[in-house]
Amino acid sequence: MDTLRAPLDDHAALADELADAGVELALGAWVDVAGRAKSKLVPIGNLPAMLAGSERYTPRGIGDLGRFNPSEDECVALPDPATLRILPWEPRVAFFNADLLYGGREPFACCPRSILRTVLATAADRGYRFMLGVEPEFYVYRKDALPDLVPLAPSSTLRPTPAYDVQAALDSLDFLGTVVRHLSASDFGLFSFDHEGGEGQYELDFAHADALTTCDRLTYLRLLLRSVADAHGAVVTFMPKPNAAAWGSGAHMNMSLESPDGENLFVTGSGGSRAWTPLARRFVAGLIRHAPALSALTCPTVNSYKRLVPTLTDGSASWAPVWAAYGVNNRSCMLRLPQNRPAVENRSVDMSANMYLAAAFALAAGLAGIEEGLDPGDPVTEDMSGWVTGAPHLPRTMTAAVDAFEADALVHKTFPAQFVSSYVDMRRREWEDYHRVVSAWEVDRYLFNI
Repeated sequence: MDTLRAPLDDHAALADELADAGVELALGAWVDVAGRAKSKLVPIGNLPAMLAGSERYTPRGIGDLGRFNPSEDECVALPDPATLRILPWEPRVAFFNADLLYGGREPFACCPRSILRTVLATAADRGYRFMLGVEPEFYVYRKDALPDLVPLAPSSTLRPTPAYDVQAALDSLDFLGTVVRHLSASDFGLFSFDHEGGEGQYELDFAHADALTTCDRLTYLRLLLRSVADAHGAVVTFMPKPNAAAWGSGAHMNMSLESPDGENLFVTGSGGSRAWTPLARRFVAGLIRHAPALSALTCPTVNSYKRLVPTLTDGSASWAPVWAAYGVNNRSCMLRLPQNRPAVENRSVDMSANMYLAAAFALAAGLAGIEEGLDPGDPVTEDMSGWVTGAPHLPRTMTAAVDAFEADALVHKTFPAQFVSSYVDMRRREWEDYHRVVSAWEVDRYLFNI
């Protein structure tokens, strides 16, 4: 059945309302595997047609949504009217998140947003609403200093770390203040922001929401941060580990299940009497069982695994997990049951993740743990940074994670076959490209020493 529709009267009224507010253009953004927004722009008078699915794309081969196939049908981008935002830094443009429909008829197998929607529907059929909060971290560097990575704020070179330093944050306030204003105009529900532990690294904390809304926000946030950085003579990077000595940029996922009427199903009681439910424990057990395959999505790049190490080059703690284990408020584990919020936190996730895909499989793994009645065992209380036994190690390389992804039966139940084969092919080609490069470390280590 064709899912495209004729332009509606309320779409025409919306176009008129936006035009009266000075909006001249509109876009319906779908995302590639790297989480980058892709779209055509249309004049605001064509908004009703765009919302009805007028804009077609050949996405395969773009952003690694599968290899290019010149003879197949096109995809249609169908924007979600509920996601409308006028870009605060470019108020001539209206932004919508969109799904890709193959031939305009069915969800495109490699569309990350459509994949997440399918898993969310499965959860809803079981009486669950998947809630998600993400803590994005990123680095900002001066554009005029590239290729050297010079922090935007001079006081961010504090030792041993500029984490939470007030002066470092204030020195960046031209950039950060603009980000805050734009997020406020976009109704993000920003709680706080700070300078993180790396030189030129920042973190934003904003309200959790249903998983689709949170992932849509992150797509928009990436675009916003890049645009604001450019306007301030800077560049922003979501690379997990921009240099060997740097703190990694995480994107911790805080996950919970709610009933249809909004009751959190992971905890009972409140305050000091709050306890984690058996449902939450089974969800955790599912995440642990499928952690190697999940890592291929939450830590998807070669560089991701330079972050998942116990210590930095100076020997200090990296604050990144390396073991697939859980603890109550234990930040050295992959999964943490925090004391200050009723959500399971996955600390292994980094900012290179496509959050739609990461959320889809995290939910699938958690649901499998519930359905199979899995038990995660006792929580870990020790510092796991130096452990060598007692818990499975997270994959040490991207290729190991991809092998686990391909071998996991739940992956093949969760994702379309076309997506699985395309994703595995893409990541293996990426690994081969990396593997062919002779690094400076190898030259220094081996050139005259063997």
